[in-house]
Amino acid sequence: MSNEKNGLDAASALEGEPKKVMIVDDHPLVRDGIAALIRTSPGLRVSAEVGNAEEALVAVAAEVPDLVVLDLVLPGKDGIELLKEIHAQYPKVRVLVLSMHEETIYAERALRAGAQGYVMKHELGAKVIEAIRSVLHGELVVSPVIASRMLKQFVSNKPGQDARTSIERLSDRELQVFSAIGRGKSTQEIALMFSLSVKTIQTYREHIKRKLGLRNATDLVHCATHWVGSEGGSPSL
Repeated sequence: MSNEKNGLDAASALEGEPKKVMIVDDHPLVRDGIAALIRTSPGLRVSAEVGNAEEALVAVAAEVPDLVVLDLVLPGKDGIELLKEIHAQYPKVRVLVLSMHEETIYAERALRAGAQGYVMKHELGAKVIEAIRSVLHGELVVSPVIASRMLKQFVSNKPGQDARTSIERLSDRELQVFSAIGRGKSTQEIALMFSLSVKTIQTYREHIKRKLGLRNATDLVHCATHWVGSEGGSPSL
């Protein structure tokens, strides 16, 4: 009876006081589609629609939404970096990542950065709205595949044991550099992209080679290019 009452109270609160949802995606058609879904859903309203990280930070400061629907691929600063900033500056703002990128690589990264959910863009509209409501109610939303994987890691991993794949061992910045290498960017171009020194990018390259067991720069470029072109690769991180 208590659980039923709590569920009714949560639903009533959601419908009585519309929750503000901000959409961050660099594709206007995607933003329009998500906004249309939200506008037809009781208890939810669109507080802002933006296409990059800079606009997102301004909109969050102005609106302080209840939830941000965030794509990971954005021009300039990427979604993971934006997610970290939102989480640090506005810890009460919940974030649901809605992405086309392989969840086995990015879902756990997004959760570690402060997201409360990760949904693939190919999911039906009803699933997206369900995920939004679940996150607003304080639930963690991931696919059954990711939930099972995280549970297995929690149960089976012992201290000092790391069952992650080589790619997953890369830090967020290392993954960004690796992806940029795979897209044909030079060390100088990558340094400019991230406002870092060439020496720092060279250090990241060495770390990546060591973690992936690569012998030289040629192997690094070949591996990165193959990864970006594969299903798991991210063309914009």
